[in-house]
Amino acid sequence: MLKFLLFLLLPFCFLFGARPNVIIIQTDEHNLRTLGCYREQMSEAQAYVWGKDVVVETPYIDSLARDGLICTNYFAASPVCTPSRASWVSGLYPQATGSPRNDMPLNDSVITFAEVLRKRGYATSYLGKWHLDGDAKPGWAPTRKFGFSDNRFMFNRGHWKKFEMTKAGPQVATRKNNKPVYALGNADEKSFATDWLVDRSLEILERDKKQPFCMMLALPDPHGPNMVRSPYDTMYDHLVFKEPVSMRKVLAALRNQPGWMSTQGRKNLVKKINQKSMADYFGMVKCIDDNVGKILRFLKENELEEDTIVIFTSDHGDMMCEHCRMNKGLPYKTSVGIPFLLKYPAKVPASKVIQTAYTTVDFFPTLMGLMGIEDGLPAMHGLNASIAYTNKKKEIAKDRIVYVRHSGGAWVAAFDRRYKLVISTSDKPWLFDLEKDPDELVNFYGRDEYKDEFTRLEKELKRQMVKYEEPALVEKKLRFQ
Repeated sequence: MLKFLLFLLLPFCFLFGARPNVIIIQTDEHNLRTLGCYREQMSEAQAYVWGKDVVVETPYIDSLARDGLICTNYFAASPVCTPSRASWVSGLYPQATGSPRNDMPLNDSVITFAEVLRKRGYATSYLGKWHLDGDAKPGWAPTRKFGFSDNRFMFNRGHWKKFEMTKAGPQVATRKNNKPVYALGNADEKSFATDWLVDRSLEILERDKKQPFCMMLALPDPHGPNMVRSPYDTMYDHLVFKEPVSMRKVLAALRNQPGWMSTQGRKNLVKKINQKSMADYFGMVKCIDDNVGKILRFLKENELEEDTIVIFTSDHGDMMCEHCRMNKGLPYKTSVGIPFLLKYPAKVPASKVIQTAYTTVDFFPTLMGLMGIEDGLPAMHGLNASIAYTNKKKEIAKDRIVYVRHSGGAWVAAFDRRYKLVISTSDKPWLFDLEKDPDELVNFYGRDEYKDEFTRLEKELKRQMVKYEEPALVEKKLRFQ
């Protein structure tokens, strides 16, 4: 009789006990060079573009790379908030999601990884910035949950600095004329946005820890406005941020900029570093790292480390004065490149480095691969990279070419781990060789020795644009020659 009962329980054990938990921590507009684990993968000149001693230490985030893997060439499918997040949750390129540009709502038909897991018995939750429900601001707890059963602390958009709980639910605590505003107020370790969201995430983890769970925590920092609570607001005021090489050289020869730089407009040209703004950005990163430490301690104290997949990533990067620009929207690496760290002790070897190029569309199928889920999945554009993640090799460096697009169709690009081809409506092609020119200042297009690389990247870019129905192929006059 006992054997018979055990046999009957086996499917339920598989469903509820043998599946790993998932925690995704996603920041907003995160520069790779602010993380110690990424600086370790760079040359000294690239690791310290603002000066040798100008660093923020991130031991908790770095521990994910030490105990798991780091992807050195992970890219946003489109380097702005909405399309990148849409590709992340769906495994589809943004033009297939209904959200190719900011503030465009996700199509009702989109099936997310959370929906797949919810149907398999997972407790699913989402906290923080969503940006996939149109232009509602802040837009708490959208009606359409897309598989995240608990979305009480999900807000649609905005980079608020202080939150509070009320009888009616969460709200932005800094207000003017009863409307939320971007202000720090007297935010402290209990009310500052990063701290507040992490505290709520710990409450949810405590509630769900005895069942399989999937939680996505989307922090609105370190996106501007660059403000952070004490003591982080003065922690890096002593640093002197020097002009990056690319900033100095662009300022010396503004006419040599690619035509697609104009997508952000001349008004956004940065000619002088704002020292306080940069220091506060570092402060936001440090606050994030300390809060990541809280989550990792929770997993350890509750003996959940071995069977929990922990991912740290972002939606896109931040130029932080490189090429005289701030923010995102450009095909330069610190705009389109994002951190991707994954720890899963049960399957992923420690200290693994993956140099192969991936994009945000690859996340969903790879997560499913790591979890052993093969049935009931929606059609996706991305690649399941779980075999590369879990094999015993300490370094993976395949020459895969990925396709990335501008949200408005002003440019498209093909990347691998060394070369980058940018095709735009406003300039001749730009071909970068990141090994010879890591600052991305030189156009190698037209040089005889790069003819084969250009042809290889161009052919693959065209193939993927056709396959994934890139709108710019029809709507824009892209200059391939």
